[in-house]
Amino acid sequence: MARQQGWFALILALAIAAGSVLTSFPLQLGLDLRGGSQLTLEVQPAGEITKVKAEQLEAVKAVLDRRVNGLGVAESTLQTVGDNQLVLQLPGVTDPSRAARVLGSTALLEFRSQKPGSEDELRSLIQLRAQLKSVLALNESKDPSEAADQDDGPTREQLAKAQKELGLEGTADSEQEQLEQLLARANEQIVERFDPAELTGKDLVTAGRQQQQNGNSWEVTLTFNREGGDKFAELTRSIAGTGRLLGIVLDGRPISEASVGDQFKAAGITGGSAVITGNFSAEEARDLEVQLRGGSLPLPVEILEVRTIGPSLGAENVRRSLIAALAGLVLVAIFMLLVYRLAGVVAVLALSLYALFNLASYALIPVTLTLPGTAGFILSIGMAVDANVLIFERIKDELRRGNTLIRSIETGFSQAFSSIVDGHITTLISCAALFFLGTGLVKGFAATLGIGVLLSLFTALTCTRTLLRFLMSYQSLRRPTNFLPAGQLPSSAA
Repeated sequence: MARQQGWFALILALAIAAGSVLTSFPLQLGLDLRGGSQLTLEVQPAGEITKVKAEQLEAVKAVLDRRVNGLGVAESTLQTVGDNQLVLQLPGVTDPSRAARVLGSTALLEFRSQKPGSEDELRSLIQLRAQLKSVLALNESKDPSEAADQDDGPTREQLAKAQKELGLEGTADSEQEQLEQLLARANEQIVERFDPAELTGKDLVTAGRQQQQNGNSWEVTLTFNREGGDKFAELTRSIAGTGRLLGIVLDGRPISEASVGDQFKAAGITGGSAVITGNFSAEEARDLEVQLRGGSLPLPVEILEVRTIGPSLGAENVRRSLIAALAGLVLVAIFMLLVYRLAGVVAVLALSLYALFNLASYALIPVTLTLPGTAGFILSIGMAVDANVLIFERIKDELRRGNTLIRSIETGFSQAFSSIVDGHITTLISCAALFFLGTGLVKGFAATLGIGVLLSLFTALTCTRTLLRFLMSYQSLRRPTNFLPAGQLPSSAA
């Protein structure tokens, strides 16, 4: 009796804990249930590589995985499709433009020293770039006709002169296009004023970001490995106090130019760390940090398709899934009550506990629920029902043989034990194969089914038995006719 009470208290405690978990940790829904974005990316061959191989595709996937994790998008999935494509799902992201920008760039970071004798040219180009950025920013926030007349920007004559000097005369159809072309060419010219890279992001260990103390701008912090730290010290020592600048170039685009003071003439900037300052916004600094921390892409990536699934469609999928699940549970409950009587009541209670434990496990692990995952959950309910059916059929067989009710219950559980365990183990093996060999949605299906099978084994052999024993403690319920019609019982038992 004490043992029975202990098991009952344990099950009650587990039910309360599961309810608390569900209230504290909401279920994570996938793209098809929550809405969001899906990006299809194609890995492009480059250089000596004429065809993308499996190992190269996996290398690109590994880099993109790190970048996606850095974006902070929860429950994202990235899977390979075919020989050279990747499909990325971003639940809850309705504007995928930022993700596309961060994922698609190669993130090749270079540190370059300025060429001797280019000081005046570089100064003029940096000034022109600043003016162009200012006018473009005004054009985005105001009417273009008003922005073009601002006093702090270059005049039309200055723009025409710059356009001629940079070889862009007559190539733009509008003033906005002219400004954008000039900015792109100015950046190209700035990069040309620096020597080839002596230090790249390959020597980078990690990257971070922090807000500048003197304003609202952000800066990106870098930490190099030992070899990278030595290169950075030598690079900064060579230009310290010369007036030449240290250029930081990302994917061929200059993002920062910094001077190195006289105090670093002897040994350069040591310590293996550096800071990129470029008046970054919080989002720009975050994107740059993600790109640098994720590493350089081994091969370029082209975004083929961007598809957005609205939250309303996801909500409709959730509604239909809930209707299907509840309808199935109700029909199963009715069947169990009609066929197994009091044992059916126990089965319904055990299945309710099973569903509660299952959902709590999904929230705690956590498991991202998708439509295939929901299918795995519903299939696992079928496994749980099947386990109860095996037990109750053995109990009915024992009652037909004339055994007492208590003995029939104990014998029924012992006889059904091996069949239940064997069936669940074989299903678990299949789940393991699907999880470790499958990808994407297949893994989600295998995960929910595997968790469900384990919990089904627990509820069938523990919860069902404990609840039956608890009901049998009441004399009024201890009748064979509560389990089997009188016509199927031996005359002595009836």
